[in-house]
Amino acid sequence: MTQTLLLTDPLFLRHDPGPEHPERPARLARILELLETEPISGTERRAPRPATEEEIAAVHTPRLREYLRGLRGRHEVIDPDTLTSPDSYDAAVLAAGASVLAVEEVLAGRARNAFALVRPPGHHAEPDRAMGFCLLNNVAIAAEAARRQGAERVLILDWDVHHGNGTQAAFWKRRDVLYMSVHQFPYYPETGAPFEVGEGPGEGYTVNCGVPGGATDADYGAFFQDLFLPVAQAYEPDLVLVSAGFDAHRKDPIGGMVLTERAFAAMSTALKGLAESVCGGRLVLVLEGGYSLEGLSRSVHACVEVLAEDVKDSFPEGVSREAAAALQRSREALKPYWPVLGR
Repeated sequence: MTQTLLLTDPLFLRHDPGPEHPERPARLARILELLETEPISGTERRAPRPATEEEIAAVHTPRLREYLRGLRGRHEVIDPDTLTSPDSYDAAVLAAGASVLAVEEVLAGRARNAFALVRPPGHHAEPDRAMGFCLLNNVAIAAEAARRQGAERVLILDWDVHHGNGTQAAFWKRRDVLYMSVHQFPYYPETGAPFEVGEGPGEGYTVNCGVPGGATDADYGAFFQDLFLPVAQAYEPDLVLVSAGFDAHRKDPIGGMVLTERAFAAMSTALKGLAESVCGGRLVLVLEGGYSLEGLSRSVHACVEVLAEDVKDSFPEGVSREAAAALQRSREALKPYWPVLGR
């Protein structure tokens, strides 16, 4: 069995929104360069496959799929943030396929865990709308694939600095996929308030922790210890998926958090431990944002070290007053659904 499967492809570098766009090919190129110059034992790099039409259709509407197919081979401005180049559509389909293949390999026991190193990112893509640098929602497509393969409960944790509105929308009324997000709030895309907890059968199965800018490694430790991990343990997922964005890094030009790469390693350590305790270690990370080349590459490298080697990291102690208040708002909103938060 492979310990950590890394899925990536040169096609991802050919998605080019333009020279001034923050979601540029150099992001992934720098990650791959660092993994090459500072290799990590226990990893295997492999090329992915494109997602099938059925896999994409499990999340996205026929109208959006037809529109995106029409962008193949074209430069297009979908919105001021979301631009395509001739290879963008094919890269998006391959990114979704990489995320699905990561799930397939982990659920089949051929890999202990996996990291889909892909672009374009996906968590802003709603079922009927591409937006926020995103064309297809990679992690949502992967979660649906996991359900079809027999996973009864799937956990998605999103640590990107922006709220994953698209993923939340995909599973808003469902309880077979538990969506959790820690993000800067208020901030783009203006969703992810603590009272957004789901609807109907899914009420209580959306967990949002929106935090003012300036949150630290220690603050994120409090969010994990006092919100995410207790709820996740109670949920007992069959698979843990991560929307792994790195724009909460202190060097990021877009985000307003001050995390170091050690915080991302600590989050990976916590989720690896969770997965080992509830679902046989089945853990898949999917790359989202992160726009400081140094902060992104170093943080991804730190996460892969945790996944592939016997490396563990922990959060520092302490929590700021602002973060503690945000945490309390989220706990109060979720207590009616998760008794473990009432202790």
